[in-house]
Amino acid sequence: MMHICQEHNLVSPLPDHKRFGIRVKVKNNDPFSNLVGKNWNDEHWYASAVERDEALANMSSKYVYFRPGDKPSLIFEKISR
Repeated sequence: MMHICQEHNLVSPLPDHKRFGIRVKVKNNDPFSNLVGKNWNDEHWYASAVERDEALANMSSKYVYFRPGDKPSLIFEKISR
């Protein structure tokens, strides 16, 4: 069995108290989708809607290293359970 060396890698189910999330998807015309597949998505979970909304604002803002004319190619969707 391979050990997980990075603490941020999820090795157990998410706690029930984190009910507010963000689903991240990639646009179909992004070259990254050729690597991860057209249906790739990732989820980030938070304990409160405020915490989630702050993270969403940070994730969806323009990256510092964008070149002029670059646009984000990720789709962010608020989710809850």
